[in-house]
Amino acid sequence: MSSLVRLAQVTKKIVRPMSSVQRHISTSKKNQEVCVTNTELTEHEPQKRNWQSYGFEKDDETEDLNAMHATGFFSITLCIVGGIFMFAYMPDYNYKNWGEREAFLELRRREDQGLPLIDPNYIQPHLMQLPTEEELGDTEIVI
Repeated sequence: MSSLVRLAQVTKKIVRPMSSVQRHISTSKKNQEVCVTNTELTEHEPQKRNWQSYGFEKDDETEDLNAMHATGFFSITLCIVGGIFMFAYMPDYNYKNWGEREAFLELRRREDQGLPLIDPNYIQPHLMQLPTEEELGDTEIVI
């Protein structure tokens, strides 16, 4: 990496005159600053560094990891996968699939026998007893 920086500096010197080369030096004393906290450290209880809680347990790392893994297992495996499995193999409560199968079987039967697919006389006319014109009177009939 340093060789690339040197190569870039050499090419700048070749392209630009020496008067345009600039060097920046930082004079801040950031390396002497110290971060101070108000927490007290006990000697018998060493704190683990570089551990960030998942939000389940803020004091114990192993309990936090166990709670995170258990929550992930139950929410993803049992709820999502189990819910999809139950939805896929749930019985047909409204008998929609059964009705479609029966309709296709009935259509095939009517085609094989040469009958019309839909019979205009679903109920035989001689079996129906309709009211006479005198019984209806002025009743409006909407079809």
